[in-house]
Amino acid sequence: MIPTRKDGYKLLHDGCIALAEVEANGIRIDVPRLERRIQRTGEQIKELEAKLFKSNFWKEWKTKFKNRSNMNSPVQMGSMLEASGCELDKTKTGRTKTDAVSLAKLDDPFVKDFLAKKKLEKLKSTYLTGVMREVVDGFLHPVFNLHLVSTYRSSSDSPNFQNLPIRDPEVGKIIRECFIPRDKHVLVEVDYSALEVRISACYNDDPTLIEYIQDPTKDMHRDMAAECYLLDQDQVTKTSRFYAKNQFVFPQFYGSYWGLCAPNLWKAIDEGDLATVDGVPLKEHLSDNGVYELGSYNSDERPKQGTFMRHIQNVEDNFWNERFPVYQQWKKDWWEQYLETGGFDILTGFRIDGVHKRNDVINYPVQGAAFHCLLWSLIQIQKRIRKRGMKSKIVGQIHDSIIADVYLSELQDYLNLAKQTMTKDLLDHWDWIIVPLDVEVEVGEENWWNKKEWTSDNDIWSRN
Repeated sequence: MIPTRKDGYKLLHDGCIALAEVEANGIRIDVPRLERRIQRTGEQIKELEAKLFKSNFWKEWKTKFKNRSNMNSPVQMGSMLEASGCELDKTKTGRTKTDAVSLAKLDDPFVKDFLAKKKLEKLKSTYLTGVMREVVDGFLHPVFNLHLVSTYRSSSDSPNFQNLPIRDPEVGKIIRECFIPRDKHVLVEVDYSALEVRISACYNDDPTLIEYIQDPTKDMHRDMAAECYLLDQDQVTKTSRFYAKNQFVFPQFYGSYWGLCAPNLWKAIDEGDLATVDGVPLKEHLSDNGVYELGSYNSDERPKQGTFMRHIQNVEDNFWNERFPVYQQWKKDWWEQYLETGGFDILTGFRIDGVHKRNDVINYPVQGAAFHCLLWSLIQIQKRIRKRGMKSKIVGQIHDSIIADVYLSELQDYLNLAKQTMTKDLLDHWDWIIVPLDVEVEVGEENWWNKKEWTSDNDIWSRN
């Protein structure tokens, strides 16, 4: 870490103290539930193993590889699946891909049970027992570091609190239900809304991006869903908007391109059972509008007309050259400046030097400054909690969210304090933040998984 200004050093200094206090606070664990989950997961693993070993597929495997048979061997797995007629993805060198993503594409009962077993093994060894190993007197005290990540984000260990699964609902539920509030408390997660998108606007000053952020009637993800799936805006559903956001907009901002976005958007149509508001399946709708298939990618030529690949290539071209040309020019200028100087400064008073890929050079300053917004806010909230003699405690942070164990009678005071600090005071502290910031709140009365969005009609929170 290389602070280049006094305020950068102060942020690190105060951040280390605040995060040490967060670590000392600890988050409460439902130990009996965690023990039951570990035991039950172990039983499920054994049940799946027995099922796999009894299958005809494994018997053929044993016949072929004899004493060398190893279910966890990628080479053996690939050989067996190819022999059974399964179509598998290949690496550039022609080797069969047997990673979890590739295997998940196969409709094969043995593979499905195998992947289920692997998921449970990771759940048990990495997450459940990983948490149990660190529990002391019913509390977990994760470590938060500020000096290990090139982006200037924080990291966590013992265990990695920032890597507890959430995207897989089944796994997320099993783990996060074990995190519970103290007596007469609730777990509160205050999450910055689209923080990195907002901070990127502070670098590139793109007027269209700023307008999207400032004008609540505009919706970038809805607009891109309409473009990607050839829909009128009133035909965009919540689900199609979700996939456009996560399979096109954010990937584009982080440096992906149409050749990766198109297959993911196409796959999402089936995964999300996507349709228009009127109920027309999206593939049928696309076909009616001249897009008949996904198509293929060839680096030597453009995708064929009438393919989804060609369409998303055109959408990407319009995205950067027509919708966000100022952002596009900033990326070019920022990269060229890095090539000349070998490093770059971020808005919060730090410098990043060394050899980095183009996408990293563009993403690191945004990710670093965005996290520092959270860190500054956490420091201030921690100080104000202490000054006011509140019983509430901050117990964790995950890049753009703060998790607190809030005393019930202090809930509204804490929420008002958090919003004031994170969306008002922060903008007064750093005048380079040129767009409004917003936060979302979820409250868990029972545990960290069963959170509900917080709404209130008669307080400062709802009026500000």
